[in-house]
Amino acid sequence: MAEKRVIITIGRQYGSGGAETGRRLAKELGIGFYDKNILRMNSDESGIKESYFHLADEKAGNRLLYKIISSLTPENGAPSFGSDMVSADNLFRFQSEVIRKLAAAQSCVIIGRCADYVLQGTEGLVRVHLFADLKAREERIRAKELYQEKDILRNIRRIDRERRDYYRYYTGRDWEDPGNYDLLINTARTGVDGAVQVIIHYLQVLGYDPASLAKT
Repeated sequence: MAEKRVIITIGRQYGSGGAETGRRLAKELGIGFYDKNILRMNSDESGIKESYFHLADEKAGNRLLYKIISSLTPENGAPSFGSDMVSADNLFRFQSEVIRKLAAAQSCVIIGRCADYVLQGTEGLVRVHLFADLKAREERIRAKELYQEKDILRNIRRIDRERRDYYRYYTGRDWEDPGNYDLLINTARTGVDGAVQVIIHYLQVLGYDPASLAKT
């Protein structure tokens, strides 16, 4: 009997170790890992310059306030090759199409980009959200030496806000609502390695054999 496919989506607060957790998890399971490399795939798929996808990556479109007030979300249909080809909403549709193709083709780990929403109803979908307290996240970002000390907290809050707005804009949902996820992990308690093991144990509870996933 063939092993059933699993698609693990990871939402994450900035500084909670989401990308590192996803990368290690994918390596341990022997399955695909997709984060910013999705942007290159979007570019190849659409013929649109990759820089346009980077500009719109995990950022809400220009009509965020209108969409929130009117409780509308952008149409999540087929991407357009018309005059709105490089609009934020259309770039999201290209990205969503690539995400759906990846999920249909193989077991994989996908970081952010509303993948939990894009793939809702997909068989084998496991939705994870990583979080941590501000102190732990500050320490992680500080170690990366990305910002001056005085700018660390400001950038954590800025990127969290961008991700929250992006998720709300494209899904109509609250990014931090536990109801959107199957598994929530506090990486300040588990660390990255612990988070990987928690997810693997959860897969086992669901009936997956982690040793066999690389074949799916």
